[in-house]
Formats: sequence, structure tokens, C-alpha cells
Amino acid sequence: MHFIETRGNDGQLPKKVSFSEAILSPISSFGGIYSPESLPELGQAFLKHHLDSNYKTLAHAVLTAFEIDVDADIISKALSLYDAFDDADSPVPVVKVFDDLYVSELWHGPTRAFKDMALQPFGVVLSSIAQNRNEQYLILTATSGDTGPAALETFKNKKNVQVACMYPDGGTSDVQRLQMVTEDAKNLKVIGVKGNFDDTQNALKHLLASKDFNATLKEKNIHLSAANSVNFGRIIFQTIYHIHSYLELVRQNAIEIGEKVYLNVPSGNFGNALGAYYAMKMGLPVEKILIASNKNNILTQLINTGIYDLRNSEVIATTSPAMDILKSSNIERILFDLFGTQRTKELMFQLDKEKYYQLTTSELKQIQSLFAADFCEDNEGKKYIKDAFAKGYLMDPHTATCFKTYETCRNTNNKKQLKSIIYSTAEWTKFSPVIANALTGEVDTHDLDALNAIAKEAGIKIPAIIKELFDKKITQTAIIEKDEIEKEILSFL
Repeated sequence: MHFIETRGNDGQLPKKVSFSEAILSPISSFGGIYSPESLPELGQAFLKHHLDSNYKTLAHAVLTAFEIDVDADIISKALSLYDAFDDADSPVPVVKVFDDLYVSELWHGPTRAFKDMALQPFGVVLSSIAQNRNEQYLILTATSGDTGPAALETFKNKKNVQVACMYPDGGTSDVQRLQMVTEDAKNLKVIGVKGNFDDTQNALKHLLASKDFNATLKEKNIHLSAANSVNFGRIIFQTIYHIHSYLELVRQNAIEIGEKVYLNVPSGNFGNALGAYYAMKMGLPVEKILIASNKNNILTQLINTGIYDLRNSEVIATTSPAMDILKSSNIERILFDLFGTQRTKELMFQLDKEKYYQLTTSELKQIQSLFAADFCEDNEGKKYIKDAFAKGYLMDPHTATCFKTYETCRNTNNKKQLKSIIYSTAEWTKFSPVIANALTGEVDTHDLDALNAIAKEAGIKIPAIIKELFDKKITQTAIIEKDEIEKEILSFL
């Protein structure tokens, strides 16, 4: 399989690249990114064949269908990391909450967030390719809270790789911050940035495309890549759990193979939703993909009106901070897949220059045939958390946003109500003050106090991997202005 450029070719880069080339150098001509030239077909025969397959077997089959140029032994080593999740036989449990609502729990890995599903195997693949090429790589990461810990975890002490991770100072939960600032591997650098996630992501994209920065790295014999979902190495692993979750509903006798479902995704940078879109295009029976946002509802606006408008927008701090994003990178891949290279380049250049674009009526109709969207206020999210807990289910505030789209975005006129799969992106432990407030009314509680309160209320234990964070030494202390990022990274190198 080959990968092509979302904004066309500038005559300096190859018109097509392999999977390994796309993940090693994820930014393409004109500041674009790479997308697959075509997708494999995984129809009902594929689903029936893998009805009894475990997660690793399914993942291997999907990656094989993509025909990626990575050795089988590297793939096997990468997928073996799922064995270290809470349950090696079931790294992604799918839990029934209502008769027509199931939650796919993507957070049973080492950092308790869905980013482990992609970044655990991705780290092995990228570092193995770097070692095979005898090349050194700097991996840039911008995080709104979950990508950073997962990237640091997967790349720590890996050969031929150094990581510079940028997070918005004050824009993550305490647990997320502690997961990053207590990392002490010599090949890791964590940088707090005085700004928001969009500032860190803009810096990442600028550095990836900067000729001067790349030239400076070249003098040090260092190549540049990224762990964010601009890198298709992330996205390819994020298609798998959508297929797995569907098969789980078949196994639980909730649906029959071929029956359509709703995929309900909490969305910030749109990588999770893009994985759902690709799974749908490859043959997964999906009625629609429901996009849940918080108060930063730029995606709701796009899907409902066709307008992407950042001109008078600023990131709003919410109780679901990993979704506090306005510029969603993976929308570009949707535009490219639906409308082609020239239109994508036109829209993305307009967004960069004017902070605004508007789809045509026919383009909006295409988007709305695939997606529906709504957003969830903080207080609404807390009510969903409390109501679900009363029914025996404990969830984090990002997952809670999907209960809004479950209520508002489905077609409820069908005689047979289609099942919905919500994607739970983080364990309750990562946002405990919000959940404690939702359940008990406690305010201004520190994370550890909130964790203890929730554990007592729910009759469960705080996972040791989370509790230990509060006793770890803080080793990463850099907090800088956003215009100092490049200097800080070069100093680390």
C-alpha cells in the first residue's frame, strides 16, 4: 500500500511513499499529511472469519490487509504489548450499559487512556525501523493530556529515539501531568508550554515543516518524526478497535453480522473518529459516526453548518480537557478522502490564512451522510456521570459527552433501534476531581482526595499505577513561553 499527500505534490517529495516512509516523515508537501491511496475491503466475509479471533489476531489481519512494509516479526513484537494490558485475552472490553448502548473501554493499558491502543505498538514499529536503518530520530509530541503520557511510556529507553513532549501548562489533569513530569528516562524531554493545546500542536507542525529546524537536526544526524495523529502510524492502529467492538456486539448476541450500528466518539483532534471512518469505508456496517464535543464545539459547527470558523474563537477550559481543541488535524484527511487534493489544499490554506472556510451545500450533504454531531456542557456531562453511576457504570468526563450525542443524534424513528457503541477514552482515575464533584458534590478537591472519595463511593481500589504517581519525584520541570519551544528542544538534544 502507498500513501499520498493531502495537499498535492510540490515536486520535491515523492508522489507516493510507503507506510514506513510515511510514519518516519509524516508531513508532506505544502504542509499536508499522508493518507492511504486506497483502503482494503474488509466485508462480511472478513468479519465472519474473525468472529472468534482474539484482539491480536484481528489486529494482525487488519495490518496484513493494509500490506504495510514492516517485517512480520516487528508486527508480532508490537502487538504482543497488548498482553500487558489488564486482561491479555480482552484488552478492549465492551460493556453493556443500556439495552441499546455499549461502551468500548479503550483505557486498560499502562497510561489508562485510549492512546495506548495505538502508541504502544507504534513505538515498537517506529523504533525498530529506525534501528534497522541505523538512523537517529527526534519524535515530537504535542498533547492535550493523553498522547503525551502514552508516547513517553512507549518510547522511554528505546534505542535510536529521543522524544520532546509539549503539553499546555495548566491544561491537563494532575494525573496526566504527573504521568509526564515524573518520567526520568534520558531520551525523554517534557516541556510545559504557557498556552493551550493548539499552541503546542501549531509548534509541532511548524517544526516538522521548518527547513531551518530540519537542517539543524541534519547537522546532528537526527531525523524528525511525530507521535501525534498527524502520523498515520497512529491512525492505522485506531481502525482496529472499531472492528473489534462491532464483533464484540455480535459475540454478545446484541446484533447479527451485517446489522448496522452507531459509532459514538468523543472528539478533539479527530484521530479516533477518523479510525471509525476508515473502518466504515473498509466495510464495517455503520449507520453513522456520532461526533461528541465539549464547549469547544468547532466540530459540531462544521458538521451541522459546513462552517469551520476560528476567527473569534479561543480554547475554553472544560472538565474534558483532552478535547479542548479547536484545530482538529485529522479533518484534513476526511476532506481529502471526500473532496480530493485540490479542494483540500484550498480549504486548508484558507483556514491557515483566514482562520475560516465554508463547505459547499453538496459537500456538507456528503459530510452529514456520514457524521452527526452535538456538544455537551460541563454540567450536562456531570449529570450523565452521576446517572450512569446510579446504574452501576463509572466513567470519565470525556466518555460522558457521548451520552449527549446518544440522546440527540440517533434516528429514533426506526422500528428497531440500532445499537450504539460509545468509545471510552480514559479511566475515571485521570479526572477524579470532576467525577467526585459529579457524584458527591465535592469541590476544589485534590486528585488524591478525589480518588479516595470515588474509590470509597464505588467500592473499588485505586490502581497502583495511578496511586504511585503521587510519591514519584518530579524530574521534568521545564515550563516555557511558546516562542521558546525550538530553543528548548535543541538544548535537550
